[in-house]
Amino acid sequence: MGPRQMSVCFSGYRPEKLPWGEDESDPRCAALKKRLYDAAESACAQGYRHFICGMARGVDFYACEAVLLLRRDYPDVTVEAAIPCQEIDRMPEAERARWQSLVDRCDYETVVQDHYDAGCMQRRNRYMVDHAAMLIAVHDGQPGGTRRTIEYAMRRRLDVVILPPVENEKETTGL
Repeated sequence: MGPRQMSVCFSGYRPEKLPWGEDESDPRCAALKKRLYDAAESACAQGYRHFICGMARGVDFYACEAVLLLRRDYPDVTVEAAIPCQEIDRMPEAERARWQSLVDRCDYETVVQDHYDAGCMQRRNRYMVDHAAMLIAVHDGQPGGTRRTIEYAMRRRLDVVILPPVENEKETTGL
């Protein structure tokens, strides 16, 4: 299999769209982080070893942290930070430090473009989908970038795993 067939990418909400917001001590957040880890581990069991993370606040951070933890049991796992643009100074200081710590632990960094503009997040999302065979997305039907990424991944015929942000909602594949 080529690199695309062995790669997984992630999509999901920033804290503002999650029911618990910034409160990562919320049990629903802990449950989502565990389900992201389980979904990534399931991908490893299917032979996937390269994971591409979009590096936005919220779900992207959780996914990157989950995959970095996977290395304990799967030392051959590689992690790529897909960074929409060089400018991260829009991020609050504490989250910038977390972002930098995650990027520093990734195996690869891909910066999609130099400067921020209205389309850079979507270009980052398309880059990830174009370089993967599976998308793991945290989505509950809200419109926006995650939904567009899922739709694009489905058109590109990726395997799509959708995890609702809150566990008691039914997990599905597809929209």
